[in-house]
Amino acid sequence: MKLKPDQIKSHFAGYRASATPSMAPVYLVSGDEPLQVGEVCDAIRTRARELGYAGREVMYVETGFDWDALHAAANSLSLFSERRIIELRLPTGKAGDAGSKALVEYAQRPADDAVLLVITGKLDKAVMSSKWVGALDKVGVVVQVWPVEVRQLPGWITQRMRAKGMQPDAEAAALLAERVEGNLLAAAQEIEKLFLLHGAGQINARAIAEAVVDSARFDVYGLVDSALAGDAARTARMLHGLHSEGVEPVLVLWALAREIRSLAEMAYEVHAGTAMDQVMAAHRVWDARKPLVKSGLKRNTLTQWQAMLRHAGQIDRIIKGVMPGNAWDEILQLALLMAGARFRADPTAAAR
Repeated sequence: MKLKPDQIKSHFAGYRASATPSMAPVYLVSGDEPLQVGEVCDAIRTRARELGYAGREVMYVETGFDWDALHAAANSLSLFSERRIIELRLPTGKAGDAGSKALVEYAQRPADDAVLLVITGKLDKAVMSSKWVGALDKVGVVVQVWPVEVRQLPGWITQRMRAKGMQPDAEAAALLAERVEGNLLAAAQEIEKLFLLHGAGQINARAIAEAVVDSARFDVYGLVDSALAGDAARTARMLHGLHSEGVEPVLVLWALAREIRSLAEMAYEVHAGTAMDQVMAAHRVWDARKPLVKSGLKRNTLTQWQAMLRHAGQIDRIIKGVMPGNAWDEILQLALLMAGARFRADPTAAAR
């Protein structure tokens, strides 16, 4: 059975309503978003404790892990014969042949006195189609946790605040989303703080502005992706965040220049007549990034990408003190050019 993270509580409610309170023998929780993964796992542990699964045995799957340990745990009785949770942590999501075999065998004969909780990082399509995931899905519950996208964040915040009895208006939710951009843990903490300050009831943007610190998770890779996506406003905001956090301009330039160099090479091949999909395959562009790269290649011409590369070289000389200028101002212009903005003194003007 596959569930979304927000369905886990209703899943347990269904079990509570049954004549014989119980839970599934196996739960697989996967994803890279720590807050949601943690909350789903906490809900599973809480339900297990309600049913008397007082013990907890944690196994970390690392290089050289002996999968016979899972078989031994499933077939061993504790000193006081207490029911327990067997928690298997598989960060890579790669079980290997031995692990796959062990998990399939466990799914065929789940322990009577234990609940198996498997916690993994994000699972790709190939792993989701593997025998061991299918076996666990058949007898238990699989919960895949996906990151909350920027456009979904205001809705996520609104839902979470309403669950605590707060009623945020649209402007308040949007402002909080902007302040904690991409950082769900920071968002959850700020909501808790708002609840302590204001309790249940209406919450407006002014209350958010007065109480919430700027916890936005700005990073150079996110900056690059934002520029490739053509979101100039978000790109400028992220760059300001990096600057405010004291990130060295040379690191930001490195990330932008590396991407520009790669896009210039791909643009050259596309200009020469090679199909865009073929070019991206040759450059080993990840499937998740293909829409971003394709957007960038369509938005800017080969000449513009080459001009941006020269601009990056000039910024490098400014950072080193060889040329006069403000490195951050130039980096902002470069990032906005990637996003499709154009200026009167546009270094790519010759390409238009």
